Amino acid sequence: MATTADIRNGSVIFHKKKRFKIIEFQHVKPGKGGAFVRTKLKDIQSGKNIDETFNAGTRLEFVRVDAKKMQFLYQDNDLFVFMDNDTYDQLNIDADTVADNMRYLIAGLNVDVLFDGTEILDIRLPANVVLNVVETEPGFKGNTATGATKPATVETGYSLNVPLFIEEGDYLKINTTNGEYIERAKI
Repeated sequence: MATTADIRNGSVIFHKKKRFKIIEFQHVKPGKGGAFVRTKLKDIQSGKNIDETFNAGTRLEFVRVDAKKMQFLYQDNDLFVFMDNDTYDQLNIDADTVADNMRYLIAGLNVDVLFDGTEILDIRLPANVVLNVVETEPGFKGNTATGATKPATVETGYSLNVPLFIEEGDYLKINTTNGEYIERAKI
């Protein structure tokens, strides 16, 4: 059985008779007392986030998760349709499971769908995606030296802050873990 030293972001553990996905964790070594691990966990079934603290070395039961490469096809109301790249079977995943990942999904994007047996736990996006800017204020020449930003909306409806030189029609590389602008993409 594994311990708190084996905790990683995205891991799934069995705790309090439920499965939780580890959103983030931090090892803490205070000056007094023993070390501990502070975690933020997401209940896979209900979607609720909780904060949990474990003493260092506490034994945890990790759930073995299988990942399958699938391609996002389209959204149908509250269902997201994915296709298995090997068998071409289609799979419907509800919006609660997709959660915040929907702001990066465009048709044709390959993702990993995580399974525990036949139950869908989550989807894992690539580290970054390239999306088209559909709406932003015009940029002005000479304003780029200040590091100022402006809001921009991409093709999925997601809004983020971008440098002033970004214009409508530009393609942006966006980090999927924090939702921030990386660079302008060349397409």
